[in-house]
Parts: sequence; C-alpha cells; structure tokens
Amino acid sequence: MRKALLVGIDHYPNAPLQGCVNDANAICEMLFRHHDGAPNFGCKKLLSTEQEINRATLRKHLQELFAHKNELVLFYFAGHGVVNKFGGYLVTQDAEKNDEGVAMLDLLSLANQSEVGEVVIILDCCHSGEMGVIKALQNEQAHLREGVSVLTASQINEAAAEQDGSGLFTTLICEGLEGGAADIVGNVTVAGLYAFVDQALGAWEQRPLFKSHVRRLLPLRKCPPVVGLEILRMLPCYFEFAEADHFLDPSYEPEAKEYDQEHGKIFAHLQKLRATGLVVPFGAEHMYYAAMQSKSCRLTSLGRYYWKLAKDGKI
Repeated sequence: MRKALLVGIDHYPNAPLQGCVNDANAICEMLFRHHDGAPNFGCKKLLSTEQEINRATLRKHLQELFAHKNELVLFYFAGHGVVNKFGGYLVTQDAEKNDEGVAMLDLLSLANQSEVGEVVIILDCCHSGEMGVIKALQNEQAHLREGVSVLTASQINEAAAEQDGSGLFTTLICEGLEGGAADIVGNVTVAGLYAFVDQALGAWEQRPLFKSHVRRLLPLRKCPPVVGLEILRMLPCYFEFAEADHFLDPSYEPEAKEYDQEHGKIFAHLQKLRATGLVVPFGAEHMYYAAMQSKSCRLTSLGRYYWKLAKDGKI
C-alpha cells in the first residue's frame, strides 16, 4: 500500500543535465527496501535514459500515482524547474516557452484531490520552492490538505546545485534515508529529512523548503534504532515514573570491588541511553563517577518522552 514515482530527466534538447537519472536511481535504491531488507515502497522510475518524458507521459503517471487509496504515496522529481508569469513548472523534454511541462499547481491539485492517506512530494530542481508557496486567490487547491507534505531543494528564487554527478540536495536526502535522519527508534520521516538537510546546508548555500499539513507522519524508511528497542522498553523498569531518579552505587561499575553482574547489565543500558541523550547523571559529571560516588541518573525531556511511549506499549 506504499508506492513511489521517481522521475529523473537529464536529456533536455537545449539544456542537458548530468545527475538527475543518477539521483532518481539512488532514491529508488533507498526507498525500495528498509535497512533490514524488508519490502518498503513499490517503486516506478521514469528515466530519460529509457524513454522520452514529455508532458503527457508525466501527467499520465501522476494520475496513476494518485488514483488509489494507498496508505502512503511519494513523488520525486529531478530535472529542470522554472517559474514564469503563469507559475512554476516541472520541465519536461517537450518544453515550450510559457508551457514548459507540468504545472506545480496541477501536481498539488492531484495530491489534494487524491484519497491517499499521506502524500510526500520531493523536488530537486531549480525554483522548486514555488511548490511550497503557491498562492491563488479563491483556489482551494493551492493549499495543502491534511496528509500532504512538500520538501524542495531550494527557495523559489534559487538554483539547485549539482555536485559530483548528483544533486547536492538528493545526496543529502539519501544520506538521511540511510540513517542520518532517523529518530531514536530508527524511523525516517519527511520532517526528519528536512531537519537533516537544513542543518547540512550552510547559510550561503541553497536553502530547502518544507511545508506540511499532517496529523501524523509515517516513516519513509526504517533504519536500525540508535538504542535497541529492547533497552527502550526497559525505561519504565529502570525509572518508576518519568521524573524519578535511578540511584547508583559502586556495584554498578565493573571496576569496583562491590561490582554486581546484574547491576552491571543495567548500567551498560543506562550508559547507552546516556550516549543518545535520554539519560544524564545527577550529582556527578559522568556516569562512572555517579556510580562510584553513589549518586543517581535521571531522564532528560527526550528520555521522558520515550519513557511514556514504553509505558504505553507504543514501542
């Protein structure tokens, strides 16, 4: 119930590109399976190395993409983007002046009118930020309906850079899908991707744009959790309530004479939780000294969040 349409156009008659087909293939490789090899998206690629991608072809496949009540649909485009007095366009190979391809407003209308649970649109093209700021008076399709998210490579007045045969934006997206944008439990969402790309790009580089109207975010890909789920599920056992301290003593530290093997196992878990920002020592600078000096540790705000998820059986 998850499908993705991935478009890469290099072969423009008057202004060829080099990295877009590579980018579409790279995104497909990331989305086709989760990190553990489990099936993820049913992917379809439109590549200019394999066929001509004109307006009619792209529109046909977009209509098919949004035709059914899928749980999650993703559209990715790498190619030229342009803005003229009529709006923004995803440029196709049969582009003409003032009719360069598929209008971004038409794409947004298809997404809004669809019965898909969640729609994610990712554009790696120049001026793609137009997709996130489309405005039309008394045109309801110019606004995102609930369940639609848009992530673009650049602002409306910016170009999208290529680097080493690939789009800079898409390279970062792939790194995020590989795990760089994953949360503690390993889920990569479109919001996580935006945060990852936003931090990676400097103030003098192209700036991504993210616009979303969602009640919940489905993971685009599942990666290994930073902390094992079996450890996260133990949080309510280690901390009686979210604001509770877990009191330590030398029996937790393997170097101490009083070392207890069971306490050592718990301490190893607490150390991992400390490394991911879920637990902090209290009364000492490091967990080692907290144990040796019989101090305690407690949950951070993020730790309390995951404590509640574990308490409620949601992880």
